[in-house]
Amino acid sequence: MAIRAEYMWIDGTEPTPNIRSKTKVIDKGTSLKDLPIWGFDGSSTNQAPGKASDCVLRPVAVFPDPIRGGDDVLVMSEVLLTDMTPHKTNTRAALVEAAAKFADQEPLFGIEQEYTLFKGGRPLGFPESGGFPRPQGPYYCGVGADEIFGRPVVESHLDACLRAGISLSGINAEVMPGQWEFQVGPLSPLDVSDQMWVARWLLHRIGEDYGVSATLDPKPVRGDWNGAGAHTNFSTKAMRENYDAIITAAEALGKNAELHVANYGHGIEGRLTGAHETAPYDQFSYGVSDRGASVRIPWQVEQDQKGYIEDRRPNANCDPYTVTRLIVETCCSALA
Repeated sequence: MAIRAEYMWIDGTEPTPNIRSKTKVIDKGTSLKDLPIWGFDGSSTNQAPGKASDCVLRPVAVFPDPIRGGDDVLVMSEVLLTDMTPHKTNTRAALVEAAAKFADQEPLFGIEQEYTLFKGGRPLGFPESGGFPRPQGPYYCGVGADEIFGRPVVESHLDACLRAGISLSGINAEVMPGQWEFQVGPLSPLDVSDQMWVARWLLHRIGEDYGVSATLDPKPVRGDWNGAGAHTNFSTKAMRENYDAIITAAEALGKNAELHVANYGHGIEGRLTGAHETAPYDQFSYGVSDRGASVRIPWQVEQDQKGYIEDRRPNANCDPYTVTRLIVETCCSALA
């Protein structure tokens, strides 16, 4: 019996890559290790010239398809050249190496993905006639038709992710109208990144059914409105056992702050301004319970003298493969 496999991959769009997908019909019961490699036209995804346009998709993770149902599957893939080496846009390959190098430290991540729902060129909850809604305040974790916009989309996305086996740990309405968040993890660097990309694909796909688009723009509305980030929570075995390791990791991130900010998503300067619960992009700080710091140490971590840290700098449009790799390399090297 045949089933449908939705192969998805990260394209070469600049400055922010997109996720693409197409459908392959395969035999029912095909395991991940037996899923076939496939190809695509890289000249149509900013990944190859027309005269040598073939690129290769190699499956790396498979999930039940909650949209089509039945035995159909979603297949996260990495992009290779035809000689089977990683394509230059394949940021997963570098994460594989970093995760293997520091596997003994048992790094774990939880990523908080913020996004904004748009319809007709305006965020949900913004007046269709123009202008702005009431100032921020009542929308965060609110309830009621005057304060919450897009909940049917959000609930459908949550349901789809859970049915797909994505490790979502929660959702909530965010500070700006039409802005929401879902959290993936805690998981290993590769698992959290693969699952985040699949969860993003599901968000965009479900938005089609509602006639709504989800943007990961880090500053979707200029002015006195919160931006959208991907706050990244991180720990190692040592951090989960010892507070000194927490401080070591935070200080290591400060020493490499410029490198991280440069790779945490396009448009970061417009979001990390020092206002709206952010630290300035060109200044590094860390502190306990401080949402205005670059890195927050949760209050219970200080109290328990062990736990994790939250890097608040990554943009909503960041590449999770790159963010997790940089954090692993910076923090695990310091903790080695």
